[in-house]
Amino acid sequence: MSTLRHVKKALMISALLLLLTLSLGGGVASKSNDQAATYENLRLFTEVLSIIQSQYVDEVPPKDLVYSAIKGTLRGLDAHSSFLDPDMYREMGVETTGQFGGLGIEITLKDDILTVVTPIEGTPAFRAGILPGDRIVKIEGMSTKDMQLSDAVKRMRGKPGSKIVISIIREGLNEPKDYSITRELIQVQSVKSGELEPGIEYIRLRQFQEKTGQDVEGALEKYNKGKKIQGLVLDLRNNPGGLLTSSVEVSEKFLESGKLVVYTEGRVRNQNMRFQASGKRTWSDFPIIVLVNQGSASASEIVAGALQDWGRAVVLGTQSFGKGSVQTIIPLSDGSGLRLTTAKYFTPKGRSIHGKGITPDIVVEM
Repeated sequence: MSTLRHVKKALMISALLLLLTLSLGGGVASKSNDQAATYENLRLFTEVLSIIQSQYVDEVPPKDLVYSAIKGTLRGLDAHSSFLDPDMYREMGVETTGQFGGLGIEITLKDDILTVVTPIEGTPAFRAGILPGDRIVKIEGMSTKDMQLSDAVKRMRGKPGSKIVISIIREGLNEPKDYSITRELIQVQSVKSGELEPGIEYIRLRQFQEKTGQDVEGALEKYNKGKKIQGLVLDLRNNPGGLLTSSVEVSEKFLESGKLVVYTEGRVRNQNMRFQASGKRTWSDFPIIVLVNQGSASASEIVAGALQDWGRAVVLGTQSFGKGSVQTIIPLSDGSGLRLTTAKYFTPKGRSIHGKGITPDIVVEM
């Protein structure tokens, strides 16, 4: 723990020193051929489904077969597309309102392995010692190989007070390590702020929620009433992301009106969008340091990338996670849904975040 405290202190000192030395200031394909191929493949699927129903050794409910087929299809697309059964679809809203039950852990599939993006600060997973980059190989003794992301999330959530064992592989460990963690009702306070030293404000964003933009504005206003802000450390470490709109709201507080924050590109025209800073008040008269690490993903990378591209901030830390794709939630007729990747994010200068992450201007290993 003393080493960890030393690293954190060194990182903050680096940020402070840097702040104090900065000056102010498609083509269209043949649809008929595609449709013909699709219908032919659907006939094959129906044929296989019929054989399974009539000849498989055990009776399997038709819906279970269809759900499994859908999950397999989506698993073959990318790590972030997934099928949401009716229960999971109903729970979708809790992730952005700041309160839900579970471990407080953000996960993804990386190279087909269930991987921790980051534990959320102050949650059971964080206190247990789960780290960004940890690979989860078992949940309650069940192998996570070929497990869909939404299934893993569902298994890790549960009644507050109940325990769950997850098995972790980590660099430096010779064999999987078991962690027994007690589930809690997760309440995430997205913004934490304070003063590092006179004139230097510190704002820590744990997650991008509906009110994060308002909370950041409130923190800036509150501090500025007492004394003029001379510099800001914006800490996005171990922030797994959240709402795109929230990341835009935070970014535009530090960019001039009309400047591009992020844009998205997809195959469908309505997925090609540009998000620009609005004409609201801009905090532009002090330098900014943005802190990132391996646990900074998605919306965090949008903010870091926008401020970096426009020269509004210096990014300090280690390479970010590299989650730069857009997922659209699509409801289905039986109450289930799809979480489907429909576009990718690009920074104002056209950099793709996906699979690459944000490279800090100054690398400080943690």
